This record gives sequence, structure tokens and C-alpha cells, in this order.
Amino acid sequence: MGSSSGLAESRRKFLRYIALSPALASPVLMGGSLRKALSLDLAGAPPERSDSASESIASAKQALDVMEFEAVARKKLPPGHFAYLASGVDDDATVRLNHEAYQHIEIRSRRLIDVEKFDSSVELFGTRWETPVFLCPVSSMKAFDPEGEVAVARAAAKQHHLQMLSTVASSSIEEVTAAREAPVWQQLYPTNDWAVSRALIKRAEGAGSPALVFTVDHQENANNETIARGRRVDTRDCSLCHAGGFAGYLRRKPMFKGMDISKVTELYDPSFTWDFVKRLKDTTTMKLVLKGIVTHEDAEIAVEHGVDGIVISNHGGRAEDTLRPTIECLPEVVAAVKGKIPVLVDGGVRRGTDVFKALALGATAVGVGRPQAWGLAAFGQSGVEAVLVILRRELEKIMRQAGTPSIRNITRASVAL
Repeated sequence: MGSSSGLAESRRKFLRYIALSPALASPVLMGGSLRKALSLDLAGAPPERSDSASESIASAKQALDVMEFEAVARKKLPPGHFAYLASGVDDDATVRLNHEAYQHIEIRSRRLIDVEKFDSSVELFGTRWETPVFLCPVSSMKAFDPEGEVAVARAAAKQHHLQMLSTVASSSIEEVTAAREAPVWQQLYPTNDWAVSRALIKRAEGAGSPALVFTVDHQENANNETIARGRRVDTRDCSLCHAGGFAGYLRRKPMFKGMDISKVTELYDPSFTWDFVKRLKDTTTMKLVLKGIVTHEDAEIAVEHGVDGIVISNHGGRAEDTLRPTIECLPEVVAAVKGKIPVLVDGGVRRGTDVFKALALGATAVGVGRPQAWGLAAFGQSGVEAVLVILRRELEKIMRQAGTPSIRNITRASVAL
């Protein structure tokens, strides 16, 4: 009898054979269960490229794609920090499926269309951005690089990208805004204390943030097994950075500086309802965006409550293990809002072709989370810049190949499901 690893490899080879079979691998002919089993098995398979080749890149400019930064980040970061960045929920299946789902969407090439004049810009709330790729809020970025979100802000400024800042960032909104030399969108974990929620909102307003991004998919105590496993093998003394429990965690976050957090016990109150959305609308002049909407039912309710925008997100697979990729949620949410508000999407985006597919299915803009952190961990600001340059270059190449010289030319007819 062969070893378990040998059997696993044989199974992967068999599933690859199915995947490459035109008759069996068709999304129409392949059942949903088989497709998911196939995607999960192949997602756990050894990468086709050489990890040593990825780890050998000595500068951000040498990277051929954004995935190469992940290998460098894994090598440079302490095990606990990389595990925090990589983790999903339970067995991390939703993390993998977020990206894998893009592989089932084909792009339709068009010929003999003038693509000499080119425009990849989009408009959000009256501001025009040179690219539809935005930087998602990622917490605790100083765990990946000493400059953290400030380095990300400088990269965003240099490459002209929208940046969202986490409530639990390791740099203040004032520092990040100064580095960005322009306002950023403020993500909101409102906590269970309204006085603190209101103070966070007013601080964002004071810093000039034009949009408040209320994250609604976060529940406390997710089963982040990968984080726990990373901590097991991390031999450092982490007590200085992680002492004091939840209260100590908040005290280390600049957004809470000077606030009375004695009543805060969680970042997201499980008793929140749509009434809280109305309360936010009545409290701020900023545009209100809900991050974490994934169904047409909730999208319709969001529009009814006067929400200004939606980000389709499952927290990169970190909030729940639903096995439902965000790109598969996009069509029903877009249909539900009927063009009344912009719909953004994040989760699993690793290529410019992924950005193109999301735009074709109705997204106004497309966010990246982990790739910016990989770039930051690997090479600091230059790594983040390189991630953005690569994604934009890949997007523009596929736009030309698809005969879509501007974002408005990318439509549902540009892809085949």
C-alpha cells in the first residue's frame, strides 16, 4: 500500500486530468459538488512554479506577478505574523475558493478594434481614479513592515490608487492622509459603545475622509485555525506586543487614542440591525458604504436605507467559511441595486484578468487585500508599488486583447461563464 502523500498526489493527478478534459471539465457538465471538490484539492496541491525561484527575487522589480511576493513574505515574516496574514476560517476553503472561482470565467477576445487610445479610469463619488483597483483596509500593517500603512499610502499616492484604512490600523488616519497627500476612505468597526463609534466617525470626518466603510461581515471569535497553528511554531516572546487582552489591543491602535474604551468589549456588536445603518446615516456627512454585502436581499435593503455604495466582501475568507466566492455573489448584487449605487468587490483578486472579469460582471471597482500586504512584507513601499503596477499592466493588456479600450467598454458580453 502506498503512502498517504502518494495517494494524495495520485488523486490530484486524477483530478487534474478531469480538469483538463473538455468533456468533463465544462462548468455546465461538471456538477457543483465535483467542481468544488476539484477546486479544493487542486488549491492544496503543490504549486506548479518553483517556490525557490519566487523566493530568489531580490527586488520588487524582479517579480513577474503578485503571487511571487507571497513566497518572499512567507520567508521574511515571523510564523505568527504570516499566519495572521494567510488565515481564513476553519480549513481556509473560502480563502482558496475566492481566487479559484475566477478560473471558471472566460474572457471573450475581440479583433480589429482600435485600442490605441486607452482609458482605465473610473469615477467614485465625484472623484476620478486612474485605475479601478483599490487598496482594501488591512489591519496591523506594521506587523509586516515598520512603516505599515504609511508606506502603503505613499505607494497608493505614487500609483494614484484609492486607499481604505482599517479602524485597527497601526498608523493613524492623520499620518496616512499626510503620507497619501489626499484623503483616504475610513473603514469602520463601530464597537459596542456608541460614544466610541461616534468619536471614530468624527475623527474620520476631521481628517477629511469622504467615505465611511462600515464592515458588516465581522463576527467575533472566528475559528482561525491557521493563526493558531502559526502561533504554535512561533518561538518569539510576543508578550510585549500582545499583552493586556482585548483592551490592550485597542490601546495600541492609534484610532482609539484619547478615547474612553472602558466599555468596549468587541469591535462589532452582534445586536446590530439595519436601524444602526440609519443611525450612521444621521450621524455623518460622509458617504456611507457597506462592506460585506453578498446577497440580493441585503443589497435591496441597503438601497432602501439610503446607503451610498456596497463592497461585496467575505473578509477575504477570514470572517466565515461559506464556500461562496465573492465573484459569484457579484451578479445578483449588481442586479439588485439596478445601477442606483456603485458596487465594489474584493476577495481572491490576484491578476489583472481577475479585475477585468469583475468589471465585466458589473463591479465599479475591484479591491486587493493580501497582495498589498505581501508586497509590503517583501519589499516595503516598493513592493506595494510593484503589486499595483503589475495588476494595472495585466489589466490594460487584457483590455486591449478583449477590444475594450476603456472601462465603460467592458460589459457582460466581454466574458463567458
